[in-house]
Amino acid sequence: MALEIKAKLIKLLPIVTGEGKNGTWTKQEFLVETQETYPKKVMLSAWGDKADEIKKLKIGDEINICFNAESREYNERWYTELKIWKVEKLVNKETNTSESDTPPQKEKKAQTPKTEDETPF
Repeated sequence: MALEIKAKLIKLLPIVTGEGKNGTWTKQEFLVETQETYPKKVMLSAWGDKADEIKKLKIGDEINICFNAESREYNERWYTELKIWKVEKLVNKETNTSESDTPPQKEKKAQTPKTEDETPF
């Protein structure tokens, strides 16, 4: 199951490393906030070389994240982890308005009171 969200990075947790049967592993967990009408906070994890990609990001960066949801059981309790497999930093477009960006406005002419001879009908 592949899922995708666009969100803002709000927190990086400390990197966790360890030794497993396949060698050394690295895990980087991070918290993002979705950019919806009702924003939601979501905790995701990056493993191995993806953890290195997350370390390059800064708090406040807007990112697009592709991830898989995976659950496992331990002592009759279920734990769900959202593991990323792709992350892209989105380019923030500044909304600076300059004179060239704004449409020209018509000049307002001073209105003089109309006389009876100038009525349109």
